[in-house]
Amino acid sequence: MRTTPLAGPRRGSRSLRAAAAALTASAALLLAACGSGTATDPGADAGPPTPGGTLRFAVSSDQGCLDPQQVTSNDSVYSVRQIVDSLTDQDPATGEITPWLATTWTVSPDATSYTFTLRPGVTFSDGTPLDANVVKANFDAVPKLGVRASLPKGYLAGYTGTTVTAPDTFTVAFSSPNVQFLQATSTHSLGILSAATVAKSDDERCASAIGSGPFVVESYTKNQSTVLAKRPGYEWGSSLFTHPGEAYLDKLEFRVVPESGVRTGSLQADEVDAIASIGQQDEEPLTAAGVQLLARANPGLPFQIGFNLSKPVVSDPAVRTALSLSINRPEVVSAIYTSQTKPATSALASSTPDYADESGQLGFDLAKAQQGLDAAGWVPGPDGVRVKDGQRLEIPVVYANNLGSVKPTLELLQQQAKAAGIDLQLAEKQISDVAAIQQSGDFSALWFNLTRADPDILRSYYWSGGSNILRFPPSPLDQPLTAQASAADPATRTALVADAQRDLLAQYYVVPVVELTTVLGVAPNTHGVTFDASSRIQLHDAWKSQ
Repeated sequence: MRTTPLAGPRRGSRSLRAAAAALTASAALLLAACGSGTATDPGADAGPPTPGGTLRFAVSSDQGCLDPQQVTSNDSVYSVRQIVDSLTDQDPATGEITPWLATTWTVSPDATSYTFTLRPGVTFSDGTPLDANVVKANFDAVPKLGVRASLPKGYLAGYTGTTVTAPDTFTVAFSSPNVQFLQATSTHSLGILSAATVAKSDDERCASAIGSGPFVVESYTKNQSTVLAKRPGYEWGSSLFTHPGEAYLDKLEFRVVPESGVRTGSLQADEVDAIASIGQQDEEPLTAAGVQLLARANPGLPFQIGFNLSKPVVSDPAVRTALSLSINRPEVVSAIYTSQTKPATSALASSTPDYADESGQLGFDLAKAQQGLDAAGWVPGPDGVRVKDGQRLEIPVVYANNLGSVKPTLELLQQQAKAAGIDLQLAEKQISDVAAIQQSGDFSALWFNLTRADPDILRSYYWSGGSNILRFPPSPLDQPLTAQASAADPATRTALVADAQRDLLAQYYVVPVVELTTVLGVAPNTHGVTFDASSRIQLHDAWKSQ
């Protein structure tokens, strides 16, 4: 058994995957523009923190759910992350797994069981204790959740149950080795909710969720705002928080403001203190106004077109290959994204542990795209769109316009694909409807990304035996996807993850386009807004100077 005790002033622990630390460190926080302080502490030169006040944060969208276990959109994660604590945390600079609700843990040599000891005295905001039985109830309920909970369900793949041995001690068991689970316990997706919340239906949980975090939900109006209030008496923060006890801020107000220009103008006019989804056109004026631009590359799946492989047109490898070859990724980035953004170079973002550079598979070659379609029998039609056996080469792409860059990106991809004779048809949907569309299978292609600081995100999304939203058939790809999840040896896992990335792109099961870089605009008087390892924000240590 490997034992992880409390150690050192930050009570740090070693992750199962120390070899990934250097890779994760490459994604360390970048600080651009005119903010004061360092990348990890923008308020370092602003004097001692001042308690009180309200942080007003403008985001571009709302997923329509308050349950951290069912939320995947970054804009919604920003708020729900503040109401829930996790068993562990992950250092964004090193990848190290550190204590939070759990003070120690041991992992079996074959990574099929994990035993945790909880810190004492933790309570949910409804006053009930956070003990081993509540953690068990959370994990037992995850596999029964619907499609919105695809991430935590993937993290618990092979889950056979949790055994409680004491009020503060429990063991989580799996049917086969599951080396990614320890990192998964640091995510918001496995944040611990109260027993009353766990007992509710999926929709009821989305309407009202109770956690043990530093903030509690005061009000929620779908597609308008989420207001959180400081949790009095909070004293069990992550070992990575910079101060113990309650949060500094009295309230957090997340306003949904879809228009990028309105968000930027609101920040410049002091109507909000921070904004998400900075557009390329916003960088210069915000910098000139003294706004801090905080940026961090998101690990996980880059923005991509994923195909429903059960649909006839996109099940044709020649079509998928030609679409990828028709995309000029550097042009997309330079035309639409902020200066910190990179083109996709693999099925994983470059800041993800075990990323492998497959940029040779993702080049732009319009002539080769056209030749491949010619060879597959897709001939140019009178309007330039190719036709085969009377069928036009049309690919409807379902997307949620949850970031200011999404629609311009897809419109540019539409133009680029048209040059090869492919008609990308853009189908905008409400973000709250996308999960149901995925579950129904009523789509040909999706525009999406997913953030996670562990390469097992590939298995969560592309394994034919998992949730399989993209309807992957059983194939040789399944072998490295499942084998990496049980590879306790870091070098072996790295090699398997590289195989999976190569296999995904060899058949162009997905077409990665651009990596997501989270860029926030933060007012000069707002400090301590930090990124976690998944490039989501943590606001326990945030404060505003007068």
